[in-house]
Amino acid sequence: MTTTSLKLNFLPSISSHLSLPSNNTQPPSNLPISTPRKLRAAVIGGGPAGSSAAEALSSVGIETFLFERNVSGSKPCGGAIPLCMLHEFNIPRDLVDREVKRMRIFSPSNLSIDFGKTLLPSEFIAMTRREVLDSFLRDRAQSSGAQLICGLVNKVELPAHVDSGGPYVVHYSLNGSKKLVKVDVVIGADGVHSRVAKSINAGNYQCALAFQERIRLPEEEMEYYKDLAEMYVGDDVSPDFYGWVFPKCDHVAVGTGTVKSKLDIKRFQYGIRARAGPKISGGRVFKVEAHPIPEHPRPVRVRGRVALVGDAAGYVTKCSGEGIYFAAKSGRVCGEAVVAASEGGTKMIKEEDLKREYLKKWDGDYKNMFRFLDLLQNVFYGSNANREALVELCGDEYVQRMTFDSYLYKKLAKGNPWEDTKMVMNTIGSLARCNLVGQRMELLSNV
Repeated sequence: MTTTSLKLNFLPSISSHLSLPSNNTQPPSNLPISTPRKLRAAVIGGGPAGSSAAEALSSVGIETFLFERNVSGSKPCGGAIPLCMLHEFNIPRDLVDREVKRMRIFSPSNLSIDFGKTLLPSEFIAMTRREVLDSFLRDRAQSSGAQLICGLVNKVELPAHVDSGGPYVVHYSLNGSKKLVKVDVVIGADGVHSRVAKSINAGNYQCALAFQERIRLPEEEMEYYKDLAEMYVGDDVSPDFYGWVFPKCDHVAVGTGTVKSKLDIKRFQYGIRARAGPKISGGRVFKVEAHPIPEHPRPVRVRGRVALVGDAAGYVTKCSGEGIYFAAKSGRVCGEAVVAASEGGTKMIKEEDLKREYLKKWDGDYKNMFRFLDLLQNVFYGSNANREALVELCGDEYVQRMTFDSYLYKKLAKGNPWEDTKMVMNTIGSLARCNLVGQRMELLSNV
């Protein structure tokens, strides 16, 4: 027996009496694992991050358990995904509810700018429903060999010594019974309140609260949003974020978010509904959703043979609040990192392997983008005057082209040096002008 085989044969099979729903094709729990066997992995969370990780792992034959406690649930989310995600993740076009080619942004004073003038005929923002997209990605992971377990993970038990090669024990509840499974690698894709993150003392992060109503509109009102999405900025809809009206198949998602004033979230929701006004007044609310969203990456994202991805890792961008693409991408990058480090699942991996193959690659590709968007939020979302300047700048076609190039293809666009200089000067001018006007208005209001 080789050294590799010795490393991989210390684990017992799944705990006995593992009973799963009939739609899950699990192997009998009392069968011994063949010798030698491939790596065994647990992915906790069946959203875009977890499903993408599970697909990457199981597609090379790594025994993969994908845990999702609520396969019929949905997350309060605008549901916008960039064009590159459709191609990178082979998302069928019939999963796209609306192809948005016009983005209208409203300033605190209700100045509106159409932010889509530079889009090419083939370009659009894809609007999806999370319950549809998530289900598709989970099904594809299962088709690749991942074993879906519709249970709640209660705890991840670490080996006594991380470097010993001992198993990680995932404790979970299934149909009222307590179960466990022993694995070599754990990927935490279980969101803001990640139990995987707690198990490795990954640290906390600040969270925003997103609140959203789904509103079904009459057909004639829905026609207005056929290919249009709206964003609203101002203290009345959020002190540090924005409100949105995003079109879906037969309804609009109307929502807002905040970090600073979570207790006032319903007041901000009233604000976005008031700003949208008669355009949604004939609608009927059929679903209300709320969910926390991370504001920055966790202090620790890898420890031992455990890695965090998606919201659990904190991969949501400032300024735009985008997280779907980064969730799916981080899951795939992490899954592929495990595959590469383990040589296709044939040898044990270590913490340094995950840091090298996963974190180094991820940070190299996206760290600067996250920092840049963090800067934009700090500059433009701090006051109504700055938000007025933001909307004013969005009317510039060069700003629009650069923004869409970065958003649609997830790379910081390389601009023209002369145009970049003009853009910086215009930004400074807009900020100064709007703040001066704001100060004068405040003085007049106090007279």
